[in-house]
Amino acid sequence: MGEQKPLAPGEAWRSVAACVLSTFGLLARQWVRLSGERLGTRLRFADGTSARVYRETRLGSGLAKDPCTLVVTFRLRLVRGRAHALFRAESLLNTLLFVGFPGFTSKLWLAHDERARYRGVYEWDGPERAEHYARSLWRVLALVSVPGSIGYTVLPGLRRDDFLAAAGPAGTLAPDESAAWWRTRGTA
Repeated sequence: MGEQKPLAPGEAWRSVAACVLSTFGLLARQWVRLSGERLGTRLRFADGTSARVYRETRLGSGLAKDPCTLVVTFRLRLVRGRAHALFRAESLLNTLLFVGFPGFTSKLWLAHDERARYRGVYEWDGPERAEHYARSLWRVLALVSVPGSIGYTVLPGLRRDDFLAAAGPAGTLAPDESAAWWRTRGTA
């Protein structure tokens, strides 16, 4: 995948606007599902942090034809203490900002970790589509995130659940420590 940076503002905001319009149609057809399958699961990461799944969103079956896993991270500005609970409750409204993007299939919403970072772990249909979404989302996240805290990784050919199952001490997905924020070490 390319260099990590946001899309040009016009392109990003047009993509987000198209997503919102598409999401209304998906919601009307009742294709968007909240799943309880992984709720409460704690993901441990190679950087020593962990985070709990507080929501799971699926579109249809939640399975991609050309699967890839997308992991996104950010730290919210001015959110401390009890404000994290308010953000998690409000974040359901943010569904409008991703479900309608072409290629979306599923998302695990992770609560903040010990370093106040939030993560989303997605299954996406097509790595180029995942990259486009991540670079569009960047513009939205930049409005509310600590500068320099936004990042993502796209793992082509890997289903989200296979990504989670591949976790372990050997860390076969990424040998270097720059990947420690997204590489999982297991679940609890």
